[in-house]
Amino acid sequence: MLIGEVARRSGVSARMLRHYESLGLVSPSGRTGSGYREYSGRDIRRIFHIESLRSLGLSLREIGRALDDPGFTPAQLVGDLVRRTHERVAAETELLARLSRIDAAGPADWEDVLQIVALLQALGSKSPDARQRAALSSGEEVPVPVEALVEAVLTETDTNVAGALRWALARSGERGPALLARALGAPEAAVRERAVRCLAAMPGDDATEHLRRALDAPDAVVRGCAAPALGTRGVTDAVPELVDMIVDGRNDTDAADALAVLAADPASADAVAGRLVARLAEGATGPGARGRLTQALAGVPGARARRALEELSRDEDRAVALTAVYLLRLRE
Repeated sequence: MLIGEVARRSGVSARMLRHYESLGLVSPSGRTGSGYREYSGRDIRRIFHIESLRSLGLSLREIGRALDDPGFTPAQLVGDLVRRTHERVAAETELLARLSRIDAAGPADWEDVLQIVALLQALGSKSPDARQRAALSSGEEVPVPVEALVEAVLTETDTNVAGALRWALARSGERGPALLARALGAPEAAVRERAVRCLAAMPGDDATEHLRRALDAPDAVVRGCAAPALGTRGVTDAVPELVDMIVDGRNDTDAADALAVLAADPASADAVAGRLVARLAEGATGPGARGRLTQALAGVPGARARRALEELSRDEDRAVALTAVYLLRLRE
């Protein structure tokens, strides 16, 4: 079969076939009387083998070795191909994410593009100072894409930089809470905690709604961050979790403060007091928990909380009784 026919049937151009021949990858088995290259069936099969290996990403040098070295084993080469492909996919994925963020920022000209790229690079810097400056400067001239801010805050370990990123996200618009909420189900506990802490720092109804849903999270840390934030926003759905936090001793001071904020509303005071009293009545609640629940009543106004303290002033646990007496005197 002549080179033109081989090119037509194999899809490999005549120029590439000549290149293969120059590299010693494939040589036509014969020549016609006029000197034209003539390929046998074996030659054509070798061409198809070469193309198959090229489709896997092998270089022409690697293909020659694979086809001609009797002792060649493909395991290591295939493993290298897998590794290189993963690296290439990761690089392409990172590039796609960066391009998408630049596009989302809506740059007006190339100067805007360059500024966005510089900010994105600064957010990924190894220097905490550089990352903090990038977060604080976001939105001054060209906005940093909110996706980049969310990714940064979810991986940030420096306290100061994390605070700057939360501040930047709070000013970034409406999409931040939804993106952060997705991370509440992340497999890494640290990522979940960063996401809920950032949501707690964000204003608006969207952030509040995502925090409300976080009350049902299986992660106690997520619930424990969401509940105080909701309490200070006046959301009574947080009361059961806040009381549980006091009983368990999980960030109980913040929980009690949040209950006091809720109880400042006369419409909520009885509900807060009722929940605290109900937990005090449970026999399974230990002495330490009963003491914390008694102290939490200090921030709850109203007759119901006062009656509870009067009853606790006669409690068998002397520490609880003394705490209740002291709180009653403060009320007077």
